[in-house]
Amino acid sequence: MKSVLKMLPVAGLAMGLAFGAVPAAAQQAAAPKYSPAAIAAAKEILAMKNANVMYANAVPGMVEKVKGALIGQNLNYQKDLNELAPVVAQQLAGREKEIGDGMAQAYAAQFTEQELKDLVTFYKSPLGQKLITNEPRAIEQSMAFTNSWAQSFSEVVAAAFRAEMKKRGKDM
Repeated sequence: MKSVLKMLPVAGLAMGLAFGAVPAAAQQAAAPKYSPAAIAAAKEILAMKNANVMYANAVPGMVEKVKGALIGQNLNYQKDLNELAPVVAQQLAGREKEIGDGMAQAYAAQFTEQELKDLVTFYKSPLGQKLITNEPRAIEQSMAFTNSWAQSFSEVVAAAFRAEMKKRGKDM
Protein backbone atom coordinates (compact mmCIF):
# COMPACT_ATOMS: atom_id res chain seq x y z
CA MET A 1 0.00 0.00 0.00
CA LYS A 2 2.80 2.40 0.88
CA SER A 3 4.52 1.83 -2.47
CA VAL A 4 1.26 2.60 -4.28
CA LEU A 5 0.95 5.85 -2.33
CA LYS A 6 4.53 6.77 -3.19
CA MET A 7 3.85 6.19 -6.89
CA LEU A 8 0.73 8.38 -6.97
CA PRO A 9 2.66 11.67 -7.21
CA VAL A 10 4.79 10.23 -10.03
CA ALA A 11 1.70 8.96 -11.82
CA GLY A 12 0.02 12.31 -11.30
CA LEU A 13 3.00 14.12 -12.74
CA ALA A 14 3.09 11.75 -15.73
CA MET A 15 -0.64 12.19 -16.33
CA GLY A 16 -0.30 15.96 -15.99
CA LEU A 17 2.49 15.99 -18.53
CA ALA A 18 0.54 13.73 -20.87
CA PHE A 19 -2.74 15.65 -20.64
CA GLY A 20 -0.93 18.97 -20.61
CA ALA A 21 0.62 18.01 -23.92
CA VAL A 22 -2.75 17.32 -25.55
CA PRO A 23 -3.80 20.98 -25.75
CA ALA A 24 -0.31 21.93 -26.93
CA ALA A 25 -0.45 19.27 -29.64
CA ALA A 26 -3.91 20.44 -30.63
CA GLN A 27 -2.64 24.01 -30.85
CA GLN A 28 0.28 22.91 -32.99
CA ALA A 29 -2.07 21.02 -35.30
CA ALA A 30 -4.25 24.13 -35.59
CA ALA A 31 -1.25 26.44 -36.10
CA PRO A 32 -1.07 27.94 -39.57
CA LYS A 33 1.52 26.47 -41.89
CA TYR A 34 4.14 28.79 -43.32
CA SER A 35 6.13 28.34 -46.48
CA PRO A 36 9.37 26.39 -46.20
CA ALA A 37 11.19 29.50 -47.46
CA ALA A 38 9.69 31.64 -44.68
CA ILE A 39 10.66 29.08 -42.04
CA ALA A 40 14.16 28.76 -43.51
CA ALA A 41 14.61 32.55 -43.48
CA ALA A 42 13.34 32.74 -39.91
CA LYS A 43 15.75 29.99 -38.86
CA GLU A 44 18.60 31.79 -40.60
CA ILE A 45 17.78 35.00 -38.71
CA LEU A 46 17.66 33.10 -35.43
CA ALA A 47 20.98 31.43 -36.22
CA MET A 48 22.63 34.76 -37.04
CA LYS A 49 21.32 36.17 -33.76
CA ASN A 50 22.59 33.09 -31.85
CA ALA A 51 19.11 32.49 -30.45
CA ASN A 52 20.03 28.87 -29.70
CA VAL A 53 22.10 30.11 -26.77
CA MET A 54 18.82 30.91 -24.98
CA TYR A 55 17.62 27.33 -25.08
CA ALA A 56 20.80 25.27 -25.49
CA ASN A 57 20.49 23.83 -21.98
CA ALA A 58 16.71 23.45 -21.97
CA VAL A 59 16.73 19.64 -21.89
CA PRO A 60 19.25 19.15 -19.07
CA GLY A 61 17.67 22.07 -17.22
CA MET A 62 14.21 20.53 -17.44
CA VAL A 63 15.56 17.12 -16.46
CA GLU A 64 17.10 18.68 -13.32
CA LYS A 65 13.92 20.59 -12.53
CA VAL A 66 11.69 17.53 -12.83
CA LYS A 67 14.23 15.39 -10.96
CA GLY A 68 14.18 17.91 -8.11
CA ALA A 69 10.39 17.84 -7.99
CA LEU A 70 10.37 14.04 -8.00
CA ILE A 71 12.98 13.90 -5.25
CA GLY A 72 10.86 16.30 -3.21
CA GLN A 73 7.96 13.87 -3.51
CA ASN A 74 10.05 10.71 -3.16
CA LEU A 75 13.03 11.26 -0.88
CA ASN A 76 13.67 7.50 -0.71
CA TYR A 77 14.38 7.48 -4.46
CA GLN A 78 16.94 10.29 -4.46
CA LYS A 79 19.87 8.00 -5.30
CA ASP A 80 17.98 6.33 -8.14
CA LEU A 81 16.71 9.61 -9.57
CA ASN A 82 20.21 11.12 -9.43
CA GLU A 83 21.55 8.09 -11.31
CA LEU A 84 18.75 8.22 -13.88
CA ALA A 85 18.97 11.95 -14.62
CA PRO A 86 21.89 11.64 -17.08
CA VAL A 87 20.18 8.66 -18.75
CA VAL A 88 16.94 10.61 -19.21
CA ALA A 89 18.86 13.68 -20.40
CA GLN A 90 20.68 11.53 -22.97
CA GLN A 91 17.41 9.94 -24.14
CA LEU A 92 15.86 13.36 -24.66
CA ALA A 93 18.93 15.13 -26.06
CA GLY A 94 18.15 17.19 -29.11
CA ARG A 95 14.57 17.98 -28.15
CA GLU A 96 15.60 21.60 -27.53
CA LYS A 97 15.53 21.99 -31.32
CA GLU A 98 11.74 22.03 -30.95
CA ILE A 99 12.13 25.42 -29.28
CA GLY A 100 14.05 26.73 -32.29
CA ASP A 101 11.35 25.40 -34.59
CA GLY A 102 8.70 27.12 -32.49
CA MET A 103 10.63 30.37 -32.55
CA ALA A 104 10.89 30.15 -36.35
CA GLN A 105 7.12 29.64 -36.51
CA ALA A 106 6.67 32.72 -34.29
CA TYR A 107 8.82 34.81 -36.63
CA ALA A 108 6.94 33.48 -39.66
CA ALA A 109 3.69 34.47 -37.96
CA GLN A 110 4.88 38.05 -37.48
CA PHE A 111 6.65 38.68 -40.78
CA THR A 112 5.89 37.85 -44.39
CA GLU A 113 8.23 35.60 -46.30
CA GLN A 114 9.61 38.62 -48.15
CA GLU A 115 10.11 40.57 -44.93
CA LEU A 116 12.03 37.63 -43.47
CA LYS A 117 14.22 37.48 -46.58
CA ASP A 118 14.78 41.24 -46.30
CA LEU A 119 15.76 40.81 -42.65
CA VAL A 120 18.26 38.11 -43.61
CA THR A 121 19.76 40.53 -46.15
CA PHE A 122 19.86 43.27 -43.52
CA TYR A 123 21.51 41.07 -40.87
CA LYS A 124 24.16 40.10 -43.43
CA SER A 125 24.91 43.77 -44.15
CA PRO A 126 27.62 45.65 -42.21
CA LEU A 127 24.96 47.49 -40.17
CA GLY A 128 23.10 44.26 -39.49
CA GLN A 129 26.32 42.60 -38.34
CA LYS A 130 27.02 45.58 -36.09
CA LEU A 131 23.52 45.26 -34.64
CA ILE A 132 24.04 41.56 -33.94
CA THR A 133 27.39 42.30 -32.29
CA ASN A 134 26.41 45.35 -30.27
CA GLU A 135 22.75 44.79 -29.45
CA PRO A 136 23.40 42.49 -26.46
CA ARG A 137 25.60 45.17 -24.87
CA ALA A 138 23.06 47.89 -25.68
CA ILE A 139 20.32 45.81 -24.05
CA GLU A 140 22.54 45.10 -21.04
CA GLN A 141 23.35 48.80 -20.64
CA SER A 142 19.67 49.68 -21.09
CA MET A 143 18.69 47.22 -18.37
CA ALA A 144 21.40 48.54 -16.06
CA PHE A 145 20.14 52.09 -16.63
CA THR A 146 16.53 51.01 -16.08
CA ASN A 147 17.44 49.27 -12.83
CA SER A 148 19.39 52.30 -11.62
CA TRP A 149 16.56 54.62 -12.60
CA ALA A 150 14.00 52.42 -10.84
CA GLN A 151 16.05 52.37 -7.63
CA SER A 152 16.52 56.16 -7.70
CA PHE A 153 12.92 56.82 -8.68
CA SER A 154 11.62 54.56 -5.90
CA GLU A 155 13.28 56.94 -3.45
CA VAL A 156 11.42 59.86 -5.08
CA VAL A 157 8.14 57.95 -4.82
CA ALA A 158 8.82 57.05 -1.17
CA ALA A 159 9.58 60.73 -0.42
CA ALA A 160 6.28 61.71 -2.05
CA PHE A 161 4.43 59.18 0.12
CA ARG A 162 6.17 60.45 3.25
CA ALA A 163 5.30 64.07 2.35
CA GLU A 164 1.65 63.18 1.80
CA MET A 165 1.52 61.17 5.03
CA LYS A 166 3.08 64.12 6.88
CA LYS A 167 0.24 66.32 5.57
CA ARG A 168 -2.11 63.88 7.30
CA GLY A 169 -0.13 64.24 10.51
CA LYS A 170 1.55 60.83 10.26
CA ASP A 171 5.33 60.61 10.20
CA MET A 172 6.91 57.71 8.39
